Amino acid sequence: MVTLEDIKENHLVRQYMDLGNAYIGNIGAIEHNISHAELSAELCSQILTKLGYSQREAELGAIAGYLHDIGNLVNRYGHGMSGALIAFNILMDMGMEGDEIAVIMGAIGNHEENSGGRSVNNVGAALILADKSDVHRSRVRKHDFAVFTPRDRVNYAVTESQLLVDEKKRLITMKISIDTRVCSVMEYFEIFLTKMLMSRRAAEFLGCEFELLVNDNKLL
Repeated sequence: MVTLEDIKENHLVRQYMDLGNAYIGNIGAIEHNISHAELSAELCSQILTKLGYSQREAELGAIAGYLHDIGNLVNRYGHGMSGALIAFNILMDMGMEGDEIAVIMGAIGNHEENSGGRSVNNVGAALILADKSDVHRSRVRKHDFAVFTPRDRVNYAVTESQLLVDEKKRLITMKISIDTRVCSVMEYFEIFLTKMLMSRRAAEFLGCEFELLVNDNKLL
């Protein structure tokens, strides 16, 4: 069976991901690098493992988490759908079973809020939660505040972010600390409202409640 380590060792995967991140960097987008891929993979696996899903499903979550932004090679907009198709070809060539490829394609193709993404399977729900929780100033490439977009500013304001899973209470908590000199708590919530609602629906798909804590204030 294809594993996350097999994916990491695939030269084409690394090349596509590095180039995609470089391409979107040229239009000023935040980092979608290997560090983001590895964190997303780890979080996907942890969410599914803690909630009692099988080891293989957690491994598929890790693979989906690692590959979810590979579509940036084609375009930042709609990268979920193009990424699912790129992943299809790679995973087919690596000999993965069709039913597992389908799970990963569905997860990757539905992780974007701007294209109406929804949780279509357990792996996809975990991917949404993992991806949306990786908010941090280290992902902002720009150095001049004067050219920051609202998304740059909100990401730059975040000094710490955690995704906590309480399997006994079936509660998933996104805990974020922000520098209110950069943006206010309410501004964070306003700009990222769509992402947070998507995360809440993903938690519900997994049979959990969702809460958002920003500077220890419960916003959802």
